[in-house]
Amino acid sequence: MATGQLFSKTTQALFYNYKQLPVQRMLDFDFLCGRETPSVAGIINPGSEGFQKLFFGQEEIAIPVHAAIEAACAAHPTADVFINFASFRSAAASSMAALKQPTIKVVAIIAEGVPESDTKHLIAYARANNKVVIGPATVGGIQAGAFKIGDTAGTIDNIIQCKLYRPGSVGFVSKSGGMSNEMYNTVARVTDGIYEGIAIGGDVFPGSTLSDHILRFNNIPQIKMMVVLGELGGRDEYSLVEALKEGKVNKPVVAWVSGTCARLFKSEVQFGHAGAKSGGEMESAQAKNQALMDAGAIVPTSFEALEAAIKETFEKLVEEGKVSPIKEVTPPQIPEDLNSAIKSGKVRAPTHIISTISDDRGEEPCYAGVPMSSIIEQGYGVGDVISLLWFKRSLPRYCTKFIEICIMLCADHGPCVSGAHNTIVTARAGKDLVSSLVSGLLTIGPRFGGAIDDAARYFKDACDRNLTPYEFVEGMKKKGIRVPGIGHRIKSRDNRDKRVELLQKFARSNFPSVKYMEYAVTVETYTLSKANNLVLNVDGAIGSLFLDLLAGSGMFTKQEIDEIVQIGYLNGLFVLARSIGLIGHTFDQKRLKQPLYRHPWEDVLYTK
Repeated sequence: MATGQLFSKTTQALFYNYKQLPVQRMLDFDFLCGRETPSVAGIINPGSEGFQKLFFGQEEIAIPVHAAIEAACAAHPTADVFINFASFRSAAASSMAALKQPTIKVVAIIAEGVPESDTKHLIAYARANNKVVIGPATVGGIQAGAFKIGDTAGTIDNIIQCKLYRPGSVGFVSKSGGMSNEMYNTVARVTDGIYEGIAIGGDVFPGSTLSDHILRFNNIPQIKMMVVLGELGGRDEYSLVEALKEGKVNKPVVAWVSGTCARLFKSEVQFGHAGAKSGGEMESAQAKNQALMDAGAIVPTSFEALEAAIKETFEKLVEEGKVSPIKEVTPPQIPEDLNSAIKSGKVRAPTHIISTISDDRGEEPCYAGVPMSSIIEQGYGVGDVISLLWFKRSLPRYCTKFIEICIMLCADHGPCVSGAHNTIVTARAGKDLVSSLVSGLLTIGPRFGGAIDDAARYFKDACDRNLTPYEFVEGMKKKGIRVPGIGHRIKSRDNRDKRVELLQKFARSNFPSVKYMEYAVTVETYTLSKANNLVLNVDGAIGSLFLDLLAGSGMFTKQEIDEIVQIGYLNGLFVLARSIGLIGHTFDQKRLKQPLYRHPWEDVLYTK
């Protein structure tokens, strides 16, 4: 066991098994104490590497994350404290691995229930190699104004109230972490505060004992008196009794062993800690208190009288000139986290993204305010989901059915069109699904699929202005613009596009009005008089019919319809639909195990 001070204002630790809150509390304590460097040098998360972002005062810092203890110790040779937040199942193995690192001097084990045989091995190894184990089942320890382990002393408010942001003159050691927090407050009320506090842990075999730390405190000049809080069960306190009797401790020791109420119960009582169980008269709180008193410790008559005994002892040291009370300082203000400040109503923070179509903050996601369960229970289809997410309203069933028909009809148009060809070539190059899909989608534009939007825009403008087909087509010709939605490389007057016929049939049977579609048909009649292949194609059919859907449903204003067409909603239908086919082509090539594609030479015109 070390004979002097364990920590300082430059002590750094490695934190095993990352937990955000205790690490952030350590960094907040660092800032409160005016440390120049963070006390957490690195984090060890088995199997993970990278960085964790945390705050050091107002500054956001990146703390390295290592996958293994050995790597972390090699990367941070000045970090000599290992804070182990592993579960009781793995705490012993990871603690032993840390103890075997030459840079590690102190290991704090937070977990309860570590097997006793494992703990004994850790203790034996630590003592043989002059290292210190704090715990298991500990909250850790603290050196006021310098360094703290994990959640020791609780919240920042409690730390400030206990004046732990600057050193005092009292050394404190306890088995209980919870009672440590209470005693830090008590000591701060009646003395100039804590210099160092340790909770050795409540398991039957603690890695270091009460007397181990009292003997250390006795060798630290800044500590002028010690306070010990023991508990019934075990015989740890008797090693302190022996140290007092042998004159190894020459500073005042105020001590109390809790659990005196155990005698009120007829049967044996198990208190909170594994070690807090009386195994006979010598392990009772009364016997320990009497032994400590006989050895020279200052022992009050009850726990309630402990505060007065500490106060009286401290004031006597002041009178004797052995203590010059620490001058009080004002700690810096810890910046409040944005989330907590928002919750408390202290700040208003602007958002960075606006969403009006979906919300997943509740128990289940909602599409345009409709819960996911309702979408399933009411038998909604893909068209209904599109109406909610794209148009933010539930459209009539004939509208959503029309959307689904468009998707089905446009899902694929064979392997030779540019999008499918690109996808096939990419898939055969060994690329993944997303890359293959995107390569095909990137070809969508005015010449492939994108004509739906333009067809809707031009047909709407011409129809709304009551232009005759002659005026519309010839006006476009003068501008040098081909009429979008008219013309096909294969289909003609005598070989109509079956998809167009299906869409027109559905619309005439279900839509309240097909004004725009009928206008597109009159334009087709005129263009066919010029050339046999200038038929209304599927882009023109979808574009004109979607105008009829929006206008005929009565659910959209004229301004909303103009905005939908301008933004490019209709092309979204083609993108969505064609993605189905492009994904199919990707899977098809992968399934067939097709080799890398190389275009045949004979299909290329080589010219100068």
